[in-house]
Amino acid sequence: MSDNPKSEMRKAGEATRRRTLGDAHVNRSQGAENAFAAPFIDLITEAAWGHVWSRDTLTPRERSLVTLSLLAGLGNWEEFELHLRATANTGASRADVQDALLHVAIYAGVPRANTAFKLATRILDEMAKEEK
Repeated sequence: MSDNPKSEMRKAGEATRRRTLGDAHVNRSQGAENAFAAPFIDLITEAAWGHVWSRDTLTPRERSLVTLSLLAGLGNWEEFELHLRATANTGASRADVQDALLHVAIYAGVPRANTAFKLATRILDEMAKEEK
């Protein structure tokens, strides 16, 4: 990480990231950090997780669904999978995800939604098995 003191927004971002993605993911991610990527990690932790995800205008569930829809619409599949797994922490249900992906089909395109439904089916099924 950089040697700049952590801002309050960065601290809020770190806490929100942990609540959303889970300690195991964040710990793995931090273990892979390096000096080259440190400025980027600082940026996304403060901007995305602090300034955006830590706001109180949307619930974590609502924010999760918006994020999933955008990631699917843009075809950012690695991040889509990450945030789909985070639904276990955000309160977004399988039915919520299904509804969001129907919106993706209409507003971003059927091919993107088709891929998203395939990924979501696999991952949500895996998550359900892990819960048992």
